[in-house]
Amino acid sequence: MSVQDTSQTETSTETATGILLTDAASAKVKHLLDQEGRDDLALRVAVQPGGCSGLRYQLFFDERTLDGDNFTDFGGVKVVVDRMSTPYLGGAVIDFVDTIEKQGFTIDNPNASGSCACGDSFH
Repeated sequence: MSVQDTSQTETSTETATGILLTDAASAKVKHLLDQEGRDDLALRVAVQPGGCSGLRYQLFFDERTLDGDNFTDFGGVKVVVDRMSTPYLGGAVIDFVDTIEKQGFTIDNPNASGSCACGDSFH
């Protein structure tokens, strides 16, 4: 329920990066940043060449600011998407799952038209 309520609240902030960071993902990012002891880092979300479809996701902490970057703040977590990745990530939802079966960040991207063994495919 809180994730749904958050997405409705944060919908207005999606326009800068085109993505949505759930409460669970935001909390995990905050925890990781606290462990690093840095407040100058942003979570960079990018689409890079590679993988079986030709494109793959990258999530990493970055202190750089690149020309054309789009920033969005999700409850104190800065998320940045470069201008080349923005069209591929419009409407994507980044979540963090922590179950007995798997733990990690997930990306639900409406722009990915299919899937393969290594993840979503972009066409």
